[in-house]
Amino acid sequence: MNSVNESGLPPALRNGSPALFKRTIALSLKKWRLEAKLPQKDAAKRLDRTIQHISNLEAGQLPTAADLELLLGLYDKADRIPFMRELLSAARKAKNWWTALSGVTPKWFDLFLGLESGAAELHSFDAVVVPGLLQTREYATAVLHGDPDLSDEQVGHGVELRLGRQQILDRAHEPVRLWTVLDESVLYRRRGDAVTMRDQLKHLLAMSERPRVDIQVLPFDAGASPAQDGGSFIVMKFPPEMENDPGLVYLELVTGGQYFEKPDEIAAYSRVLTRLHALAADQKASRGIIERAMKEVR
Repeated sequence: MNSVNESGLPPALRNGSPALFKRTIALSLKKWRLEAKLPQKDAAKRLDRTIQHISNLEAGQLPTAADLELLLGLYDKADRIPFMRELLSAARKAKNWWTALSGVTPKWFDLFLGLESGAAELHSFDAVVVPGLLQTREYATAVLHGDPDLSDEQVGHGVELRLGRQQILDRAHEPVRLWTVLDESVLYRRRGDAVTMRDQLKHLLAMSERPRVDIQVLPFDAGASPAQDGGSFIVMKFPPEMENDPGLVYLELVTGGQYFEKPDEIAAYSRVLTRLHALAADQKASRGIIERAMKEVR
């Protein structure tokens, strides 16, 4: 896994990707400009640049060190210059751990991988398959073989990518907090042979014993839920050091990923998760449901 050892960078951010650092810088510049009640044209004038340049910086383009200091001074955030310079340096030095597998990584998925690698919390609802962070190698292989357009080599690379993502569960500094709700149908939807399914369910039981992993099952008899028409989704939250980041919601579609980042959108999905947590079986009961599914695998 990628690691950036900037001396002034909080440990929580040292496993970040270029995308994570760029996002932090961009969100901070936008928030602090708005707090200073300055329109983009005033910031652009201070840098002797165009409004489009300021817009690009607030969308993720990295500023120069000089531009960064000028803007922070303009926004009355000179005290944040050392930290932001560390972030800027980290953004330029960081590497994506999945670069060697880039041949099977769609460009739209690069952003998700970059953000996931630095997430503090991931809360999800999964209605079709076990989430990638909890998949075994054999289950992941079976899932990817479901796409007839992928060659055996592409499936192999895809499996390595999926397993590589799971390293965030074993980070030395604060492993990601994972809380997922699985529709009970996921436990019975066959991927691979009976051995593959039993091993996957056994793995879910083992992972549910970890202190930073919560797995709840939404039983068949739970009735109507607020997610019944929306499918699977992930609510991603970042370390408190990313002070200006409200988090985001991610939906994976057939043609790409979709992000929701407005506060009201994040709040709406968070409310759905709260309701799902209440409808789903608790941790102990969920383990019982998984154990029953294991016994019924044929």
